[in-house]
Amino acid sequence: MPELRTLARGACLALAVACAACTSAGSLTPRPPARGPSAMITVGSFNFPESVLLAYLYADGLAAKGYPVRVVPDLGTRELVDPALMADLIQLVPEYTGSALEFVSLGQVRATASAGTTASALATYMAGRGLVIGRPAAAQDGNAIVVTAATAARYRLRTISDLAQVAARLVFGGPPECPERAYCLPGLRLVYGLRFREFVPLDAGGPLTRQALAAGDIGAALLFTTDPAIQAQHLVALADNRGLQPAENVVPVLRRATASRYGPGLLAALDAVSARLSTAALASLDAQVQLDGQAPQAVAERWLRAADLVAAVPDGPGAAP
Repeated sequence: MPELRTLARGACLALAVACAACTSAGSLTPRPPARGPSAMITVGSFNFPESVLLAYLYADGLAAKGYPVRVVPDLGTRELVDPALMADLIQLVPEYTGSALEFVSLGQVRATASAGTTASALATYMAGRGLVIGRPAAAQDGNAIVVTAATAARYRLRTISDLAQVAARLVFGGPPECPERAYCLPGLRLVYGLRFREFVPLDAGGPLTRQALAAGDIGAALLFTTDPAIQAQHLVALADNRGLQPAENVVPVLRRATASRYGPGLLAALDAVSARLSTAALASLDAQVQLDGQAPQAVAERWLRAADLVAAVPDGPGAAP
C-alpha cells in the first residue's frame, strides 16, 4: 500500500529530525545571535558519506559565524529530503546542481554541462518553491559508470558507448532509485542504448556497490566521480563520450524564510565555504572519510580551520540542546 509506505517514511523522517539533538554539528560552539536560539537551522544530508561531510562543512561554517545550527545526517534520498525541506523540518541541504534541477523541474529542464546555465536554471526553479541557493562551489561530483580493470581489459572498454556490445551480458549495480533517475538507467538506455542483463539495487556509491563490483557479483556500477575507491582499487571510470551527465556543482539550498530571518550574512557564510571548495579538495576529504575511516565532522572542521574559515575554539558541539 503506497499510502502507508509514504506515511511511514514521513513519520520516520520527522522522528529523525526530532532526534537531531543527538547529532553534533562539529566541535564549534555557536554564539546565538540576538534573535535567540529558537530559530535553529537544521542542516540535512542525503544518505551517502560525501553528503554528510558537506552538511558538516556548511553547518560548521555557519556555527563559526554565530548561527545556531545542527546536522541531521543520512536522511535518505531526494524523495525524502526534499519534502522535509519543503515542510520546514530541515532548513538547509547541500545539493548538486544538475541532479537537483532535473528533480525539481520533474524532468522538464535538461541540465547541461554548463555550470553557470545549470545553476541559473536551478535558482529559478528553487525560487518558485520558496527556496534559495547559495554560490555553487567549483567542486563537482557526478555519476561515474565504473568497471573493474579486468572487465575493461576483457571487453576493451574505455567509453560508456563501448558497453553497448556487452551490456546484455552484464549485471549493473547502483542505488535503488537508479531505475527512476534520468542520469542513471533511463539515461543510459536513452543516450547510449544500454540494456543490462539485470539491475541489482545496492547503495548510493557506497561500500555495497564497491564490494559487489570487486567480487564480480555485478559487472558495471554507478559510483561517484569523487569516490576515492576508483583510484585506490584501480577501477576504470568509463568516459561519458555522449555527454549524458550534467554539471553537478555542490550548492547549498535553503529556505527563503531562513535566509530572510538572518539576513545576507547567512548566505555570505555559506558562500565563503563554497568559494574554497574545489573538486580536488572534496575528493581528498572524501578519502579521509571513506578510506581512512575518519569522522566526517572532524574532517570538515579540520578543513575549515586550514582554510581560515573558522577560528580555534576550546570546546562545545554546535548541536541542539
